[in-house]
Amino acid sequence: MTPLWLPGEAQQHSKLTEFWEKARNQSGVSLTNYRELHQWSVNHPEQFWEQVWDDCGIIGERGKTILSKGQRFQDSCWFPEAALNYAENLLHRQDNHPALISVLEDGQRQVMSYSELRVAAGQVAAQLKAAGIQPGDRVAGFMPNRIETVVAALGAAWIGAVWSSCSPDFGPSGVMDRFGQIEPRVLIACDGYHYNGKWVDLEDRVTQLHEALKPELMIIVPGKGTSSRVEKALIWQGWLDAAGPAPMFTRLPFNHPLFILYSSGTTGQPKCIVHGAGGTLLQQTKELQLHGDIGAEDTLFYFTTCGWMMWNWLICGLHTGATVVLYDGSPGFPSTARLFDLVDAEGITHLGTSAKFIQAVEKSGLVPKETHTLSTLRTLFSTGSPLLHESYDFLYQQVKQGLLVSSISGGTDIISCFALGNPLLPVYRGELQCPGLGMDVAVLDDQGNKLAGAKGELVCLQPFPSCPVQFWNDPDGSRFHKAYFARFEGIWAHGDYAELVPHEHHDGLIIHGRSDAVLNPGGVRIGTAEIYRQVETLEAIRESIVVGQQWQGDVRVVLFVVLAEGEELTDELQATIRKAIREGASPRHVPAVIATVPEIPRTVSGKIVELAVREIIHGREVSNRNALANPEALAHFADRVELQA
Repeated sequence: MTPLWLPGEAQQHSKLTEFWEKARNQSGVSLTNYRELHQWSVNHPEQFWEQVWDDCGIIGERGKTILSKGQRFQDSCWFPEAALNYAENLLHRQDNHPALISVLEDGQRQVMSYSELRVAAGQVAAQLKAAGIQPGDRVAGFMPNRIETVVAALGAAWIGAVWSSCSPDFGPSGVMDRFGQIEPRVLIACDGYHYNGKWVDLEDRVTQLHEALKPELMIIVPGKGTSSRVEKALIWQGWLDAAGPAPMFTRLPFNHPLFILYSSGTTGQPKCIVHGAGGTLLQQTKELQLHGDIGAEDTLFYFTTCGWMMWNWLICGLHTGATVVLYDGSPGFPSTARLFDLVDAEGITHLGTSAKFIQAVEKSGLVPKETHTLSTLRTLFSTGSPLLHESYDFLYQQVKQGLLVSSISGGTDIISCFALGNPLLPVYRGELQCPGLGMDVAVLDDQGNKLAGAKGELVCLQPFPSCPVQFWNDPDGSRFHKAYFARFEGIWAHGDYAELVPHEHHDGLIIHGRSDAVLNPGGVRIGTAEIYRQVETLEAIRESIVVGQQWQGDVRVVLFVVLAEGEELTDELQATIRKAIREGASPRHVPAVIATVPEIPRTVSGKIVELAVREIIHGREVSNRNALANPEALAHFADRVELQA
């Protein structure tokens, strides 16, 4: 297999190169290739994570003990003697270098330096402390992705409060499903934002949340101007201006709660996943500096909302000393060129987006290499769903030839990645470059045997620092255990259907879809990504969703497609779809039924919901429609005559 990209001379001066050389010298092991470096990192976790702490510049008291192993995977305790503060680490740079650049869809642009960010976060910390907020208290943000959101999160972390955010495209019931469980003492909310060329007024929604949550303190960030009509709330800038001196950073244990994130909640009430400050910081810093090769002179941008874990990952970029770009608005307004405009305007070196957005750019006909300079862009991160093989081709042929395409995969559950990019390894079509350092990633069959070059369950065999601290309101840990450890005792099962691809000096990884969405016709397991890859490259198809239907004692594959404008699902188009799947995947992948729908249901973070569609076609109720951005779309899948024969 021919690589699409190879590391050059510039990559030999990466942070990972320095780290690797130091590991070689200190361990006395040759570590001649990445497979050996990775194996050392999982065989000697104490040495590896101690070096990450030191080399990546973690601020705090480390203590002598690195890992205290428990009886169970989740009982292992990292850095049990440590004391640190997340905000102190992200705000260590105190100069006029731009820390945050915020761009809103309506054109508003704001720049905040590292020294200004530290002052503003200190004001939030002072005001929260003055209001009696204690370590462990929850501060909730119902906010767009703008500077005030980052300032608020860092101010909460400064005093040891726990930050949790929801994107404003959640409806009130969806927000209550989340914030209602954690009972925040403080609510910080915006009263409106621009999206897709329109103003979205949030005043009524915020008022409903205030009445339902009854926080002791509510702060409003005006979406337009400097005032708001929301009652019983303080205005953000006035609240900051009244602050006293910033308190000392509150250093707390390694596992002290930092963030609460939420599962998608499409099959029930969302799980409230509590992440610790130390594990989040250490893991994300490793990924940003070593795997992402991000340094103080870089500019990092990831298109995300505040309801997706990539927002938490993005703001940790401040720890590298880089400039972090925030964008709030539609990535497709006024056209799919918007994010590439941002790259050129802000000199972005590392651009992050979703696999679906890359497909949308390709289908729009945009050729970025012809319309943009992209001279600063070195790395493109992609996640959210598997990046199609054909999307790799598009990125190298139509975006930028010398780009490091870094497809990454992990999730909300670990607030980080199991597999991701690497500046010192080749990029192969359709593959994530490698398992993350310190992550003992494997693929197992149903009996728990290791697989290489075959599809199975993606697992992690040994503890890692960013394992969640707990689920909120799960006192005996039973829900936590069921979520990750019920499949294979003592092993983290992540829920991805994956395949390790052995190369000479490292292992690549292919994600074939979510395990719970795997199709099983004739007893043969099929990943949904294998079908999407064939279907969504067809010009007549805008997007699709595939599910398995119980039928006559077996499972048959059902494909729903959203057609491009002006297209019809003729017999000829159906034959074209089936031929593409048969030739590109296998005869077993070919759908028994193909039907059209006008739209596909998604979570608010943009992920398609195969499980919800599967429930609907079987006549079963979807228990938590509030988790969907467009729950009305489920109606298109109910009582379909095509599925009755």
